[in-house]
Amino acid sequence: SQFEVDLYRHESACQTPLDREYRKEILKLEKAGGRKNRRVFTYTDHDRFTNLEERCQKVTDSDHEVPSFLAERMANVRRRRQDRRPIEASSLKTKIITWEPSEEFIKNNHVINTPVQTMYIMGDLGPYGKLGHREYERVLCTIKVDGNGVITVKPDFNGTKGSYQIELDGEKREVWKYSIEDASVKMQPEEEEHEQRMFKDLYRRHKEYLGGLVGSEFETTLPGTLRLLVNGEIVSAQGYEYDNLYVRFFLELPNQWSSPAFQQLSGVTQTCATKTVGSEDVAYFCYPFTLEMFYTQGDEAEDTLPQWPVLYFEVLSLDFWQRYRVEGYGSLLLPASPGLHMLTIPTWRPVELGTIAELRRFFIGGSPELEDLTYIKIPSTFKGERLSRFGFRTETTGSVTFRLYCLQQSKAFLESGARRQRMQSVLDRLGGFSQQSSIYNVLEAFQRARRRMQEARESLPQDLISPSASAV
Repeated sequence: SQFEVDLYRHESACQTPLDREYRKEILKLEKAGGRKNRRVFTYTDHDRFTNLEERCQKVTDSDHEVPSFLAERMANVRRRRQDRRPIEASSLKTKIITWEPSEEFIKNNHVINTPVQTMYIMGDLGPYGKLGHREYERVLCTIKVDGNGVITVKPDFNGTKGSYQIELDGEKREVWKYSIEDASVKMQPEEEEHEQRMFKDLYRRHKEYLGGLVGSEFETTLPGTLRLLVNGEIVSAQGYEYDNLYVRFFLELPNQWSSPAFQQLSGVTQTCATKTVGSEDVAYFCYPFTLEMFYTQGDEAEDTLPQWPVLYFEVLSLDFWQRYRVEGYGSLLLPASPGLHMLTIPTWRPVELGTIAELRRFFIGGSPELEDLTYIKIPSTFKGERLSRFGFRTETTGSVTFRLYCLQQSKAFLESGARRQRMQSVLDRLGGFSQQSSIYNVLEAFQRARRRMQEARESLPQDLISPSASAV
């Protein structure tokens, strides 16, 4: 710029080695006949203008903006090239924590600091005869190159868009229009092919490098097998009568389901005191658990549906004398769709008629319990057609909140182009629908209606069913 030419003519104004280098170039330029272009110039990396421009950037367009504490701290962090020395393995093992970090160490390691080089293409928009004044300098284009080799041009190349314009404040209200075009020489076809080969080789090496870091020892599932992984959490229990609650739970695996030998299918939470939240007493457990199971598809008929694993649980309370009471029973059908599920399950407990049972429950603990927790849903030992609970008295109690993260893995999910049957396989249905639980209920109801229709048809007289008999 003309301002820099006038400034660096004087040796006393040169403070840094870069300023002295500019002075030598200016003296050579004056010997060669002076500047030919007085309107367009650049400010490059480590120039005074570049430093001030990056330091004084505002978040808003307010003239009275006060920089925040974070902005002042980040202003000291120069986004420049850094000479990072590789850390040796021995020093990493012996010096994991730096107890007295220096300011330079904090700038280089405790702040996301991507090395960036910046160049501003400027325009001196002053009137003729008054060039070189700082108040007429305007930024036309900003070019930044980061450490990854990404070039950012702001504003973008015009292309088919209209030209950019800058309006100056003053009496004449001058408007300057300019355009930015990519004037680089186009590559030859041979150079483009050579560059593509270099990129492919680079990507291949990077892929091998990442593969070496991650490894190739991944668990795979066999064809016709579904792997279900549930990372769950018992979040809270609310609405119960007594304090100091804990939850016991176990998982029931139906036929064709299995689990690894090391997998624990049952557990118990810690005892948690309740606190009043709104109008309810809530006990926050935040108890995590993990369940892993496998479903192996067999040679079942088309009209049969797979039984899904069920999580049975009971809520109990503990008093000062270590006596426990049953507060509620509940069951949870594991979600058939992957993803995050927040479920609040209501519970109930069995009761006896009369005041003696309640007195016993209050003074000495104990209450009617279930010998088989699967009676909450359908007992595992039940083999009949109808399950009657007539005469079994219960009382609604509180509820338990679960947070479940479900993951499914199966090779059937990858076979999207395979030929599908009329009903499709079980694994395809599980992978293709997000509302699998509702579809399961609809199909199960349809099968129950079909069985009832068949039973009603068998009970009718044969002369009503056979058209030949009625004709005779």
